[in-house]
Amino acid sequence: MSALSVLVDILLMITNVLVMLIIVQFIIGLLFAFNVVSPSNEFLRQVYDSINRLLEPVLRPIRNIMPNTGAIDFSPLVLILGLQILTRVMIGLVEAY
Repeated sequence: MSALSVLVDILLMITNVLVMLIIVQFIIGLLFAFNVVSPSNEFLRQVYDSINRLLEPVLRPIRNIMPNTGAIDFSPLVLILGLQILTRVMIGLVEAY
């Protein structure tokens, strides 16, 4: 296993974790929005706020570039698509070497 392969494996794990965090953030946000879970639930509020603090530095530049769509925030979807493209490129690089 080459050093490039190990590096790409580590980057793939990081991108997978980011995608999972985005999905968890989305699900908790939906639970709050539709009052399935009360926003005053302290545990979920802390989890949601922690994930927001982790993802905000990555999502903010995407939000600044994208046009304002009102109540729907497409920046997490754009980030997931970007991460998937990055994943495919990294796998292609490893296969090329």
